[in-house]
Amino acid sequence: MEDVPAVYTRPRDPDCPLVCLDETSKQLLAETRVPLPMKAGRPARFDYEYERNGTANLFMMFAPLEGWRHVKVTDRHTALDYAHVLKDLADIHFPRTRMIVLVQDNLNIHSKASLYEAFPAAEARRLVERFEWHYTPKHGSWLDLAESELGILSSQCLDRRIPDKQTLIDEVAAWEHERNANHTKANWHFNSGCKAHPATAPAGSNRSSHGGDEVAEAFGIAGHELVAARVCRPQRE
Repeated sequence: MEDVPAVYTRPRDPDCPLVCLDETSKQLLAETRVPLPMKAGRPARFDYEYERNGTANLFMMFAPLEGWRHVKVTDRHTALDYAHVLKDLADIHFPRTRMIVLVQDNLNIHSKASLYEAFPAAEARRLVERFEWHYTPKHGSWLDLAESELGILSSQCLDRRIPDKQTLIDEVAAWEHERNANHTKANWHFNSGCKAHPATAPAGSNRSSHGGDEVAEAFGIAGHELVAARVCRPQRE
């Protein structure tokens, strides 16, 4: 539990940027009838029927201290897709850095083995050594700041019907461009103090579901800032 919060408390190092990685899927839905545009005093209207056009996968790469994010839209979510996302990070997005501090959850494809499956051994080894690998604990994927950024993407861009992959790419790119132009960062706060009873997490935060006497960080979004509330779980009797 302590590893990822410890990474987040490190000072910013341009030569070793922190990048959080997560993914989600989006169902592609096309309209069967032309929606009625909004008018004064009346919202836009959409028919309840729609046409299913499959799904697309979105990889979120988020550098919270840099105010940078990139979303790669893919047809599938496989070890090969994941490996190429890491290669893009190392060779396109951060080619001149010494190391990339990578935070991700424990999904089975999130491993060094995926690089060896996708590339020749020498290339896979080169890429493995470009990353410092950190994983969120079991039942603790909410510690991954990319998950919070995906939540913002979902509420600001994906909360409607999107008919096809190209439209999804275009819409996500526009959202990404605006966020990056504003250098929107995650202002992560760590509070080492702790009370005997669970604290109240910020509105909209995600909470760990497992018990015990562990200490968890409860996250929420307030404007453009990510805040954390310390939560202490009582010991079992």
